Amino acid sequence: MRLVFAGTPEAAVPSLAALAASVHDVALVVTRHDAPLGRKRMLTPSPVAAAAQATGLEVLKTDRLDAAATERIAAAQPDLGVIVAYGGILREPLLSHPPLGWINLHFSLLPRWRGAAPVQRAVIAGDRATGAGVFRLVAELDAGEILAELELPIPPLATAGELLTTLADQGARLLADTVDALANGTARSRPQVGEPTYAHKLGLEDGRIRWNEPATAVLDRVRGTTPEPGAFTTIEDTRLKVLEARRAEHALALRPGQITTAGREVVVGTATEPVALVHVQPAGRGAMPAADWWRGLRREEAQADA
Repeated sequence: MRLVFAGTPEAAVPSLAALAASVHDVALVVTRHDAPLGRKRMLTPSPVAAAAQATGLEVLKTDRLDAAATERIAAAQPDLGVIVAYGGILREPLLSHPPLGWINLHFSLLPRWRGAAPVQRAVIAGDRATGAGVFRLVAELDAGEILAELELPIPPLATAGELLTTLADQGARLLADTVDALANGTARSRPQVGEPTYAHKLGLEDGRIRWNEPATAVLDRVRGTTPEPGAFTTIEDTRLKVLEARRAEHALALRPGQITTAGREVVVGTATEPVALVHVQPAGRGAMPAADWWRGLRREEAQADA
């Protein structure tokens, strides 16, 4: 079949690679415009754009799937559209333009966590399992019938970034198999079953640690917002990024947000037992072990905003 592939971030690259290596023809790759990155804010192609160009695939860069984009996609004469984390809304008439429509690889067990940040929200919520699914794209957000699905346990120490990498790799194989099934006419779909939940895009404040929550919820938030948007706390109006935390080895009676040391650990109180800071990044400085940061403060204790 002739395919049009739409995607933008690194998580979409394995899917593009799987389809480009298949028997199908990726006639056009659609991705968002170059974005300013780094301290110098240099315009940088999206990971999908870079991968497509390295493979010699034709690329359309657009932030909106508007009339002009629809015309360009139609000119590619695709049999099927495939979308993986493109970052834009697909509407009619483009939605039903390819004869076989569009399919979407989504990183959750639908209908749980429809929307922009399913992996992060699953980790923050303390879900024990997640997955990836390929579904038919319809006008309602992430509501189409499911063609294929896989389920994975969420490892207790996995960050959202690590989990997304695993899902992107395994989901790419699922997607390629689904495209094959659509091509040979063996694909079957089923409606989504259950109450939908929505994974709204994360903002900076989603990374703020609530020390008055139980330790489990604190650690889930740290893992769920790593690497983006990043977990943080504030101490006397100074921001401290928390890159890694874990359950404390020492059970101390600390008030929420109270920071001190226990043995070799830098520990912080929560609504239940304390947690230990492992790696942090103070404002204006690089990442470092929490013990090094604490020695630099030269205090016996401090108080983070709860």
